[in-house]
Amino acid sequence: MQKKQNVLFLCTGNSCRSQMAEGLLRHQAGERFEALSAGLEPGNEVHPLAIQVMQEIGIDISSQQPKAVDVFLGKTMIHYLLIVCNKAQSTCPRIWPGLPDEKRYYWPVDDPASISGTTEEQLVVFREVRDELQQKITSWLNEVSLSASINS
Repeated sequence: MQKKQNVLFLCTGNSCRSQMAEGLLRHQAGERFEALSAGLEPGNEVHPLAIQVMQEIGIDISSQQPKAVDVFLGKTMIHYLLIVCNKAQSTCPRIWPGLPDEKRYYWPVDDPASISGTTEEQLVVFREVRDELQQKITSWLNEVSLSASINS
């Protein structure tokens, strides 16, 4: 059996986007990839609305916790790095040990936690971000599968 490749979703707070992306990848391709997430300035908890919108599609991320990027940097082999926010793109490590540039992706996704309004208005934005991440992950999985079949 082939060992899973580590995929790290990186953002600033590691409380919304990267946590949702971690849960989505684990759900969609957990047999192929080890989904991980981290932040440059991790929050104290996963945002409750992120947990809620993920539960709406049958994915439980309630046990996930925000983690600092240094939990993985230089300690865990990362096969793919997916940056999901503008701030992390501009401040994250430019060189990841052993990771070629073509395995580093930049997916700028709006921060749903920055939206003010009623809970219902915020939920709309969290759902949009969840769906955008799901779309990006599905496309990325197709791209990685196609690349793997071409290279084998």
